[in-house]
Amino acid sequence: MVMKRNYYYLVAGLQDISLDIHKLVVGQLAFRQEWREHIHPADFALVEKLFLPYDNDNLLNLLQKKDKPHDERGNFSRERLEENIKEPANLPDYMQRFIVAFKNKDPLYPDMSPENELTTLFYDAMIAEERNDFLLSWWRFERNVRNILLALNARKYKVPYEHQVIGSGEVSDSIRRSHARDFGLGNELDYMEELTAISRKEDIREREQATDDMKWKYLDEESFFHYFTIEKILAFVIKLGMVERWLAIDRDHGNELFRKLLSELQSSYELPETFKEK
Repeated sequence: MVMKRNYYYLVAGLQDISLDIHKLVVGQLAFRQEWREHIHPADFALVEKLFLPYDNDNLLNLLQKKDKPHDERGNFSRERLEENIKEPANLPDYMQRFIVAFKNKDPLYPDMSPENELTTLFYDAMIAEERNDFLLSWWRFERNVRNILLALNARKYKVPYEHQVIGSGEVSDSIRRSHARDFGLGNELDYMEELTAISRKEDIREREQATDDMKWKYLDEESFFHYFTIEKILAFVIKLGMVERWLAIDRDHGNELFRKLLSELQSSYELPETFKEK
């Protein structure tokens, strides 16, 4: 049995966070920089994986010459990415494979856009390599939610979507091929019905908010019994990313989410009754 490390001492720092009414004072990047000094390297490597999607965006930006600002939330500097574009050497394997394929104009998934190709490589790598049960479950859940909502909305507007579905495996294949209302996944995924209801919402903002509410609930359930371990921190980092996104597009909802996050942290780190002395 693998012994879990506990991070009781992080609680005080999290509870002292304040939120400016106009902006999020401390975001994912600042939290990551602070936690680096306090989290065991093996656990911190799990935290870093949550920032790889920003690296993916930065890499695509350079390869496609979009000239967008470098997102500092990524793990790798612009210079390191540029060096690896010239000669892939010290990036995650899925990134190196993508760079070689892109430069050779020989895509690994010819029917996909470069964005979806890289995202497929990313999820496949994360799911194949992950040894942390919480994070493995999250990668699968996040990929499935993304694919199912895409397919349901594409069906609504009669838009082909087979080559937009990301990732490999049975669930992704079912979404691509099945003509059933629930893609044949109703008995396999207990959140299929909720996603179907979300897809029926016509207002994009309401649909996005409902999706994040669903993800938030999922993270609460999956991290509930992880009282002081890295899983609780991983859930917090993911939630903080949602808050940052909403602050950028909807300040009121972002502030509401952040207050909810802080309140949950305070209560979730209290010892459960079974841990208290009789």
